[in-house]
Amino acid sequence: MFDHQDFKLIQFDEIPLDQDLFVRDVVCMPGYEGEWIKCFNGEDGDPYGMGYVSYVAARSIGNDWVELSWYPNINDRFHEVPVFLPKSAFVACVEVWKFDGKPTIFVKSEWLTELYERPLTAFAVIDGIGIKDLLRTGKLQSQLLRNLRDRIDEIADRHPDFAFISFADSLMVKQLWSVGHVHSTIKYTYSPETLFPVVSELMSVFEETLGVSAYAIMTQGLNAYADDTNLHRSVNGNHVSLNALGLPFAQLMAIDEAARMAIKSNTHDPAELYLDSMFFRSLKMKSEFDKNQLGTHVYRSPMTKSDAKYVATSVKEVMDNIE
Repeated sequence: MFDHQDFKLIQFDEIPLDQDLFVRDVVCMPGYEGEWIKCFNGEDGDPYGMGYVSYVAARSIGNDWVELSWYPNINDRFHEVPVFLPKSAFVACVEVWKFDGKPTIFVKSEWLTELYERPLTAFAVIDGIGIKDLLRTGKLQSQLLRNLRDRIDEIADRHPDFAFISFADSLMVKQLWSVGHVHSTIKYTYSPETLFPVVSELMSVFEETLGVSAYAIMTQGLNAYADDTNLHRSVNGNHVSLNALGLPFAQLMAIDEAARMAIKSNTHDPAELYLDSMFFRSLKMKSEFDKNQLGTHVYRSPMTKSDAKYVATSVKEVMDNIE
């Protein structure tokens, strides 16, 4: 296919980086080619009407994969999600150079369907500051920790759509969301803004029960299983699974480590919130708020091969400017 002189076939390892690309289902290839040939012959063709289009940009290429920035929503928020396209799911990449069209990557149907139908997650880790000092001085009493746990229970009971997993001095909150597509009943449900009031309340509870402040780290990731449950519990209740891959947790820890190093080197001051920059840019903020006014800081993400960044800010600054 695509042997007409006005098509340019692009090899897997030559997919252009850091520019807009389209992704289409392989089943659209014959129709796409035919409509373009009509255009080449001066006839009335409509290649852009051939199937559902996904917007992506390639960030890095390995022997067997391409790291993509996928944009599941560019209508009412700027939502960027890192994903990997394996070479085994790649079919062709074609550019219509004469018409200055964006290169289109054709992929196998199964991969594209899973991309749109697999559940995804947003995560927040809340950690108390100065817990070690309380422990060393004998001030970390069991009753105080029970009080913290009871307060977390109260908050969790009021927010059944979130999953809460706690240690004695820190906890994680998980929010499940989906993308969906026009040919499925799954809908786009990404709403990270709803996490912030919960995180803010949880941070306050650390102060009220243990007398210490807290900070939070937030990001997004993939769910491990194609189901819509936040948690899995075994029959006897002694096994709890977060139903998520470990990579988002490693990403949270990578941000934490980078922030600690940045604070020690006076790169930035300690902050209440450390947000992965893709997660931060996805938030719906008031039009007068300039997201670029918050500087970004590099960290090494286990989820991507390209550079990753985080934003250091405060709960108040985010919540005051959420749309």
